[in-house]
Amino acid sequence: MSSESSSNFANLEGKSLPAELRGVHFHFVGIKGTGMVALVEILNARGAVITGSDVSERFYTDDVLDKLGIKAMGFSGENITDSVQFVIYSSAYSVEKNPDLAEAKRRGIPMMLYSEALGAVSATAFSSGVCGVHGKTTTTGLVGTILRELDLPSQVLAGSVISSFGDSCTMTSSAFSPSVSKEERFFVAETCEYQRHFMAFEPRKIILTSVESDHQDYYPTYEDIRNAFVDYAYKLPIGGTLIYCADDKGASEVAKIVAEKRGDIRFVPYGVSASGEFKLSFGAVENGKHSFSIAGFGDFAICVPGDHNVRNAVAAVALCVDILRTCGKSEEDIKGRYCALIKAGLEKFRGGKRRSEIVGRAKTQRGEDVLFIDDYGHHPTAIRTTLAGFREFYKNHKIIVDFMSHTYTRTAALLDEFASSFSSADYVIINKIYGSAREDASCASVSGKILADRAKEKHGCVVYAEEFDEAAEVALKMLGEESGAKDGYLFVTMGAGDNWKVGKNVLSKLSSKQ
Repeated sequence: MSSESSSNFANLEGKSLPAELRGVHFHFVGIKGTGMVALVEILNARGAVITGSDVSERFYTDDVLDKLGIKAMGFSGENITDSVQFVIYSSAYSVEKNPDLAEAKRRGIPMMLYSEALGAVSATAFSSGVCGVHGKTTTTGLVGTILRELDLPSQVLAGSVISSFGDSCTMTSSAFSPSVSKEERFFVAETCEYQRHFMAFEPRKIILTSVESDHQDYYPTYEDIRNAFVDYAYKLPIGGTLIYCADDKGASEVAKIVAEKRGDIRFVPYGVSASGEFKLSFGAVENGKHSFSIAGFGDFAICVPGDHNVRNAVAAVALCVDILRTCGKSEEDIKGRYCALIKAGLEKFRGGKRRSEIVGRAKTQRGEDVLFIDDYGHHPTAIRTTLAGFREFYKNHKIIVDFMSHTYTRTAALLDEFASSFSSADYVIINKIYGSAREDASCASVSGKILADRAKEKHGCVVYAEEFDEAAEVALKMLGEESGAKDGYLFVTMGAGDNWKVGKNVLSKLSSKQ
């Protein structure tokens, strides 16, 4: 963002938020992106006028835009009318090639990348950033679900549609008002490490869930990505708070490095390995709930599977407690009535779009239940922990997973880790790699077939099905075999690509036979 556009945006907010943003016209280029739609919701709630452009293909985010009464236009310089005051655009589009951006530039209209605009919004409130290689969307969703129960003046932005937000990417509490002062208006957002996008954010508090090697096209080494998180934590002001997972080696290492230079910020560890009030103890998994206890606050439960999600829940509790303390709430109230509201919020959380999302149910020809789940897990650690959570949560089910790896660089760098990540599944189907536009597939040293062959060395039942139709046929054959599964099957599509279509295909074919 140019210093001029950043200053203009800050001035709009700083004078009088309701008066200044009510009627201010923002045009979004690439408006259907998940992050973009979430920002649309945030600005819409503050009274802004929104228009936007994108491709004609329908995405799940169109449902969010429909609820707001916003229709995406095709890309055209004619979209940039005299009333447009700011343009926010996705990094997928360039000024040189996109007609909306070219016309905005010609007119001298301030333009901001999504990450820059999110940073500008964060500067207008008491803001907290949720970051980490894994778990940031779920953790942000948990925070928002709790804050809705606490009814503090708050807005929360997640990187996916969250069911407990009313199938929205954002939560705006009933107590929120743009007229509330900056220090009393809380904003929590998922912040992304890729290309250091989170460096535009202005956090007062940070949750750090996990740090390990990822995005190898931008961070060739673990130290590169670790240092990005270190630099983000350095952005905390004096008296800021870093809430980090003590069970995660990378997050703990970041906290240690930051502590060597920043003795002026607070460090709040959480997890089984943590000391202090956010030390975690796991409880039973039964009746659709995973119970756990937090040392300083008692017993809780969540209704989504996996130890990793319990850790995410503890992180969310830690941030919400810290916000309550920032508001001056007494310890008696925090551990009394507010703790009861936090417990209620946790149990209302049901996950998000493509985050262990239940997408349907059907039956095999033998009458066995098949539960269809779609999950965004695209890193070996996420795959392993998510499947282990399903194994524990859905006892006596046989698990079939269809996996599509995302980017050639990540697959090549973590090939052995990917191959070893499916141990909790009974059957594995691997598709071709979902490449990035930034990559040249013809020069890639790895393929979906190579990944499948390597996985066969680690797992007893792995099938390579390059295309989705083939994968669906393989899945139907697996579901047609004698299973011996007491409670039926779990069919899981995993990855950051579009192999969710495999699950949709299988679900449709099973449903049509019933």
